[in-house]
Amino acid sequence: MDNDLRRTPLCEAHQKLGGRMVEFGGWYMPVQYSGVLDEHHAVRNAAGLFDVSHMGEIFVTGAGALAFLEYLTPNAVSALADGQCHYTFFLTEKGTFIDDLLIYRFNAEKFLLVVNAGNQDKDFAWVEQQAKAFDVTVDQAGPRYAQIAIQGPKAESILARVLGSDLSDIRYYWFRTLEWRGMELIVSRTGYTGEDGFEIYLPNAGAVDLWNTLLESGSADGLVPAGLGARDTLRLEAKMCLYGNDIHETTTPLEAGLSWVIKWDKGDFIGKAALLAQKAAGPTRKLVCLEMLERGIARHGYPIEVAGNPVGEVTSGSHSPTLNQPIALGYVAKDHAAVDTEVDIRIRNKTARAKIVKGPFYKRKA
Repeated sequence: MDNDLRRTPLCEAHQKLGGRMVEFGGWYMPVQYSGVLDEHHAVRNAAGLFDVSHMGEIFVTGAGALAFLEYLTPNAVSALADGQCHYTFFLTEKGTFIDDLLIYRFNAEKFLLVVNAGNQDKDFAWVEQQAKAFDVTVDQAGPRYAQIAIQGPKAESILARVLGSDLSDIRYYWFRTLEWRGMELIVSRTGYTGEDGFEIYLPNAGAVDLWNTLLESGSADGLVPAGLGARDTLRLEAKMCLYGNDIHETTTPLEAGLSWVIKWDKGDFIGKAALLAQKAAGPTRKLVCLEMLERGIARHGYPIEVAGNPVGEVTSGSHSPTLNQPIALGYVAKDHAAVDTEVDIRIRNKTARAKIVKGPFYKRKA
């Protein structure tokens, strides 16, 4: 089976570091190195290095690029300045998620879309199909690019030292291109951990060099390689949705608490009519944060009950290393979704009490 999986340019580097490799979205990826707890705490207190080269990159270029992306996604692409990026979605006509993504604006005729690993082929086909009515060129660049994320309070100082560049003027959700050892890098202040940090896009050929140089330079500062396990616990604490768990083709941004992304006053976009109808009627369910009051881990797919009656389902759940207690996300019927409401999580044949809390579970100090 392993031979059928896609591999990033850093696959051998992970194996040399003792990374435990698993299948993830069709890719052969490290789930952990020293352990999820150690890697999680390193990101919260120092820095962690992640291989996210499995993510997909799509360039959209041409005179119609801005108009196309305004129609394709619900956030206001026209509000982006050169060197700025934002979070947004691909939606169906029903207003449900095809994927969530980042859009980077280089200029009015050049944009980079960064999509989820397991969706990249589906996403590219979707973008290519929708692009036929616009004066644009779309390029599935993912196979040419590696992506490395360095996350944590010491991320800026470590990366700046390695790149030989002051990064302090790159604001959150902004980016710039830099040259390093003859290669062009795209360096953005973004991430999926709830911490400060950067994501670096570069040609595949330079991935191992940058990865090893960062680890060598940052080790004295506490930088460690981190796998998918810590990436999941970190994003869960920060209430960052995972496609396939918390958002998918049967859920909408209004249900997921992501309506802040939607710019209702802009022109038409795919899914707008359906979302306006749902907004007027009010969503019937809501994605909530849950803290366990009794022993047990609420896992994906576990029923959420009130007085023995099903009212929802867990979408993501784990032990929180930062809070040292089990936490979860789940959809709950709106009548039971208020903060401080107590519910039961059905764990196999038993139930365990949980409480709905205000999210996120963790927010870093500015």
